[in-house]
Amino acid sequence: MKNKISIIVLVLLIFLVSTGNICAQSALTLDESIDIALKNSSLITIAKEGSKSATAQKKEAFTGFLPKLSTSYSYTRLNEEPFVLLPFPPGEILTGTKDNYNWNIEAKQPLFTGGGILANYQASSIGESIAHLEETARYQDVVQDVKIAYFNILKAQRISDVAQQSVEMLKAHRDVADNYFNVGMIPKNDLLRAEVELANGKQALIRTKNAVQLAESRFNTILKREILTPVEIVDVLNYEPFDKSFEECLNIARQTRPELKISSLQSQQAGKMVRAAQSEFFPYVSLVGNYTRFGDDPSVSGSDYKDMESWQVMAVASWNFWEWGKTKFRVDASRARENMAMEASRELNDRVALEIKNAFLMLQEAESQIAVSQKLIEQAEENFRISEERYKESVATSTEVLEAQTLLTKAKSEYANALGDFNINYARLQRAMGNIWP
Repeated sequence: MKNKISIIVLVLLIFLVSTGNICAQSALTLDESIDIALKNSSLITIAKEGSKSATAQKKEAFTGFLPKLSTSYSYTRLNEEPFVLLPFPPGEILTGTKDNYNWNIEAKQPLFTGGGILANYQASSIGESIAHLEETARYQDVVQDVKIAYFNILKAQRISDVAQQSVEMLKAHRDVADNYFNVGMIPKNDLLRAEVELANGKQALIRTKNAVQLAESRFNTILKREILTPVEIVDVLNYEPFDKSFEECLNIARQTRPELKISSLQSQQAGKMVRAAQSEFFPYVSLVGNYTRFGDDPSVSGSDYKDMESWQVMAVASWNFWEWGKTKFRVDASRARENMAMEASRELNDRVALEIKNAFLMLQEAESQIAVSQKLIEQAEENFRISEERYKESVATSTEVLEAQTLLTKAKSEYANALGDFNINYARLQRAMGNIWP
């Protein structure tokens, strides 16, 4: 009988451990959350399509270097058979037929275009690089959103836990005050004060729980899940001192921030478009080859008056040398767009530097608040312990205990808030530097 009981207990233990492991595994990690968001994000899908479009445009521009092949088939019906009049003896000689069928194949290879084809290809190639960088930027935006939402949940949960602890402590104090009142050790208003503070604590707990639910809904929205999907995530809120200077952060951004690279490439691309516009100042030279078949029936197999086939190769130069300044105005417009791109690049550098400075200062502020809050918690816990002991010995009032409790709750809440803000601001700083992903 004892052996059977031991086996049952062992099976139950194994079941409980397995269930615990399953529950633990069901909690989403930060990396898993990021993977889900990247997989489901509409922004990423749009960016990928943009990359595909840019790649196709580059391939299209490359075809400008290659020969162009074309063909045509035509039928011409004359009102009468063509002829030539003979002066002597008087008469006419037929030179053709009423029905004329022509099939033509033409190959055209550009030889010189003033650099226009090359400039268009280079601009398209830069456009492809820009599209890939924009895709990277969207990935980084999504990762930042996930991290902020993830850390906001953890911050809200910790603040809610503090509020829950506060309610339990207020309830315990209310019970003590109720016992003291029943034996006549404290006046009625001390008990009422304890009950009011307990009610306020319960209301604060409701607000913190609502904040948790709101943060979870935001998290589900970013991951493209149903808004009411239960959220269980792994607590990764921690603090590791940040040892980089602002100058180091700025240098990292200049090397890795995709938007800065995009801005620089857009200036280069605008320069290539200037060169493409300037190419119209030059003549267009090409090599053209023609193969033609003729006939008086649809099979184009010749006629009594004309050979069945002919071919020719020729060099063609064409030049629009006067269009009332059209090419010049196009070049001027392209050069103006190039200047705009260069100014936008300089402006973006300033904005990025300011963004990094803001995130850097916010991170430092959160770091400082963490250190202060840790010290305050130690002091507030000791203050609360002394106040509670004094109250139990009837040498302190209920007000002193409640004030000490309020200070302790505030210190714990500020620490949870600072820890969450540190992780959130670190994610923002990483995004500002451009190294948040991969």
